[in-house]
Amino acid sequence: MATNALIYKKFRCIIGKANLFKRENGGNVMNVLVINCGSSSLKYQVLDMTGEKLLCKGLVERIGMEGSVINHTKIGMDKVSTVVPMNDHKDAIAQVLAAIQDPETGVVASLDEIGAVGHRVVHAGEKFADSVVIDDKVIAALEECVELAPLHNPPNLYGIAACQELMPNTPMVAVFDTAYHQTMPPKSYLYALPYEYYEKYGIRKYGFHGTSHKYVAQRAAAMMNVDINDLKIITCHLGNGASVSAIKHGRVIDTSMGFTPLQGLVMGTRCGDIDPAIVTYIRQKENLPQGKANEILNKKSGVLGISGVSSDFRDLEDAVAEGNERAALALEIFAQKVRFYIGAYIAEMNGVDAIVFTAGVGENDVNMRELICTDLGNLGIKLDIMRNKVRGKETFVNTEDSKVKLLLIPTNEELMIARDTFNLTKNL
Repeated sequence: MATNALIYKKFRCIIGKANLFKRENGGNVMNVLVINCGSSSLKYQVLDMTGEKLLCKGLVERIGMEGSVINHTKIGMDKVSTVVPMNDHKDAIAQVLAAIQDPETGVVASLDEIGAVGHRVVHAGEKFADSVVIDDKVIAALEECVELAPLHNPPNLYGIAACQELMPNTPMVAVFDTAYHQTMPPKSYLYALPYEYYEKYGIRKYGFHGTSHKYVAQRAAAMMNVDINDLKIITCHLGNGASVSAIKHGRVIDTSMGFTPLQGLVMGTRCGDIDPAIVTYIRQKENLPQGKANEILNKKSGVLGISGVSSDFRDLEDAVAEGNERAALALEIFAQKVRFYIGAYIAEMNGVDAIVFTAGVGENDVNMRELICTDLGNLGIKLDIMRNKVRGKETFVNTEDSKVKLLLIPTNEELMIARDTFNLTKNL
């Protein structure tokens, strides 16, 4: 791949062509680039939205660190890994744009063929209830939300800034993890704290994984051949980070994650719901410095903390097979908490038509799905043991006489981002 300096020069040469290309094509270019920036990593995809076809995908790792690398895969070809210095997100974006234009492994002849860029943004607070075309006002609003997501929003903003600099004539769209949950009523999102804390600091339940919950809920309705507005759906995004959402007639009415992703289910390294007094108690007993308790709750708890083995559910199942009782207990506690939220949301919606399992654990862990669904027969939930022996495939896993449909749906957040991006920019 070219050096960063040569890449920047190439971009300056083609900017003029982009406007001409888009004018000649009515502004309706079908390829969408999806960008998901982390603090030191970046995931990307290019999709042809004429048929929602994935053209390529990749992962940039170790941004700003020694040994930074871009792993690029054109669909139908082997992955290509290139170690190249990347000091910041601008360098990383430049490498991505070079990769997608590479004569051998790229998918576009030039950036003229990218109609829009969709950016995953973690937190929009109460400012946006849907995806939005990015302008200066949107950037300012996202900067105001940095204090709500200090680890996530800054790299998301870095990625947007880099793309705007390198692709100044290409429309950008922000797709938010929190937006889908903005339909929750106050009785679901407010905490029983002095109301002034909500008014002054925005302390409330926001929920996360919204793009995933939205995608699988829509797919569930399509698979059932029923209008989503006529359904009550519980979506279970179960991975190292995990959350459950109650979606009634197409609108989220509750979700398990809260002000931060720490609330709700037991997760890989997050504790989930606990008595808040525990935090003060542990700080006093352990004489913890400022911030240490937060690190323990977020990075050293969950199934890792219970088992002492791993945050990876595959490692835990291996440990269970070897007779590790704490690993077995960790899995049982995880399953019990998922069941707890399923039961709560059935009560909250006064019934349920479908329960969806998605994300790494939900899609692939046969044993965990069985463990979660055990003893839910009185709620009309019956898992078919044989149908359930499947991984990573769209399918129904309920028995014929189950009153509730049980679906396994691999999530596709990038496709959801691309759809929103295309729909918001196709007429620009």
